Amino acid sequence: MSEIAYIRGDATVPSVKGAKVIAHVCNDIGGWGKGFVLALSRRWPEPEAAYRAWHRERASNDFGLGALQLVRVKPDVWVANMIGQRGVRTGSKGVPVRYEAIDTALSRLADRVLELDASVHMPRIGCGLAGGKWSRVEPLVTERLVRRGIAVTVYDHGDG
Repeated sequence: MSEIAYIRGDATVPSVKGAKVIAHVCNDIGGWGKGFVLALSRRWPEPEAAYRAWHRERASNDFGLGALQLVRVKPDVWVANMIGQRGVRTGSKGVPVRYEAIDTALSRLADRVLELDASVHMPRIGCGLAGGKWSRVEPLVTERLVRRGIAVTVYDHGDG
């Protein structure tokens, strides 16, 4: 069985052939402006615009923890907005990351990725501003994606 591939680089520019999905974790309050989303927005306006519209119209859609939104940015590239974070601040209820929501979103992502016959590319989701631990996220990625035969690459930003 294959495993997650770890490389240094920018998850917004996967250099593999075929269909690609760039997956990342969003919050459940409509905030887009810090962390990995800035790199996405520098490259394409569509993921942010779609996320903001999804949040704005949440009374009539599935926006919420565990939800998934796939946004096509190039003929063979999609961005997966996954709601896996409650709010944006660490407070009395702990860090914003919600592992169960990430697990649900990854499960939904797997179905879509298999339909697209795509590979998945991501930073260490849920571990930046969301405050999560990769030791808890990695098994979810392995269980939901890798075990279903999906190629996953995790990008660690290098220093140049």
